[in-house]
Amino acid sequence: MPISSDDLPRHLASGLKPLYVVYGDALLLAVEAADSIRAAARAAGYSERETFIAEQHFKWSELRNSAQSLSLFAERKVIDLRIPSGKPGTEGGQALQDYVANLSGDILTLISLPKLDKTAQKSQWFGALERHGVMVSADDIPRNALPRWIAGRMKRQELSADEATLEFLADRCEGNLLAAFQEIQKLALLFPAGQVSFEQVKDAVMDVARYDIYKLTEAMLNGNATRFARILDGLRAEGTATVLVLWAISEEIRKLGKVLQAMQRGSNLNTAVRDARIWGASVGLVENAARRLKFPHIERAMQQAARLDKTIKGLRKGDVWDELLQLGLRFAK
Repeated sequence: MPISSDDLPRHLASGLKPLYVVYGDALLLAVEAADSIRAAARAAGYSERETFIAEQHFKWSELRNSAQSLSLFAERKVIDLRIPSGKPGTEGGQALQDYVANLSGDILTLISLPKLDKTAQKSQWFGALERHGVMVSADDIPRNALPRWIAGRMKRQELSADEATLEFLADRCEGNLLAAFQEIQKLALLFPAGQVSFEQVKDAVMDVARYDIYKLTEAMLNGNATRFARILDGLRAEGTATVLVLWAISEEIRKLGKVLQAMQRGSNLNTAVRDARIWGASVGLVENAARRLKFPHIERAMQQAARLDKTIKGLRKGDVWDELLQLGLRFAK
């Protein structure tokens, strides 16, 4: 099992391992994790460091040669390997398997990867990294966990806030952890240690959220009307194409409709979700929505989506953004 970036300091305090793999889509957490590992290595006497960036035409033999040589002035060193694409290719995949099979106690290897798809995580090279190394997950913080994360970061700055203020901060910084971190640092500069009020935070914090179509459909399936409206407004301000927004919403409505139809015919929820080919994080969202809603509700939503498609194409009159809002609000709790 991978450890989270929050658990990494406790792990490093108990001693270093020869191989660490940091992977995920949260840049702030990935950078912090890698910095923590390098700092712990320096403190433990790894005085030399070589950095490799495995991009196109990278010579994988350089990695092997580096591991086989130490400078005259260093007994231990860090090999810092970064694979920006997350795809080492056939040669690189084999090189990684060979490399981790012969790790040295005098070399600490740090491998940095982006968020990986299921195919990459099932590859032989990734499996070899898992068997021989410590996997550090640096995934983005989901919205429901964001207030707690912000509270923890504020505590490091000797600040605190009530639940409403933490929710406000989460709304303003959703999808942008680096900006959230910067806003918290700004609060620490503006206010003394202790609890900050909602008004103080509201006046000081900018709206730095990144609006995401998939977060929009997540809010819709959760029945969170306020969040849906806020993200939709943000997508509108960013100039997102209405046809793309409608496509994303319609896809989720169709999936949910398939599940509810199957349940009407006697299937249980788990079977219906599997047969509709719904995977990953979407499973829980669709299951919760299916427990709240009935198929006639979905039929009406699909009819509204069809009318909205005609509006976007100019075949009928209407305010597209307002109708998108009304369509999403059909799923409100």
